[in-house]
Amino acid sequence: MTRLRDLAFLAVAGVGAAVTAERWLGSIIASGDGPDPTMKMVIAIDAPIETVWEAISDIERQPLWMREMKSVRLLTPGPVGVGTRGEADVRIFLIGVVDPVEIDQYEPPVAFGIRHVGVFAGSGRIRLEALDARRTLVRWDERLIPPAFPNIGQILQKPILGAIFQADLERLKEMVEARHAEAIGGTGADAG
Repeated sequence: MTRLRDLAFLAVAGVGAAVTAERWLGSIIASGDGPDPTMKMVIAIDAPIETVWEAISDIERQPLWMREMKSVRLLTPGPVGVGTRGEADVRIFLIGVVDPVEIDQYEPPVAFGIRHVGVFAGSGRIRLEALDARRTLVRWDERLIPPAFPNIGQILQKPILGAIFQADLERLKEMVEARHAEAIGGTGADAG
């Protein structure tokens, strides 16, 4: 009985400490003095901005380069733009969720943004910048807010999900550069 009481005490103390840490972390994030929970990924792609935009804005083909996205469905009729809603089946580390989103920024060929409106809240922003006529810089900022202990969760998930999303951009780069090389009649090696 004493062990059970000790275990219960430890559990209550642990939850109390987590709640206190959650509140403290939330207050310093809100004040701007704490860690930035936004994941920031960037990559340069050897293709014109219009070619990169075409791949990024093709929602139904996003699972080709976002491997954690198993499938995606548009829930509103086209054309795609601000207000378009969709949902994706997402699986990371064997945990699957349906992620409903709404496009809240759509500025071809420079900006694509979504709001996550499901269990995980947050936003995703992809910005494209033409470095020259043949190269494009892609910046992807993503903020995912977990349903439980959102402030602690954001900080803990940032390095893991940031690495996963950077790998997504690497796949996007490979896909776009290969298609672009094929379109201009070369191979990846001689298209540069």
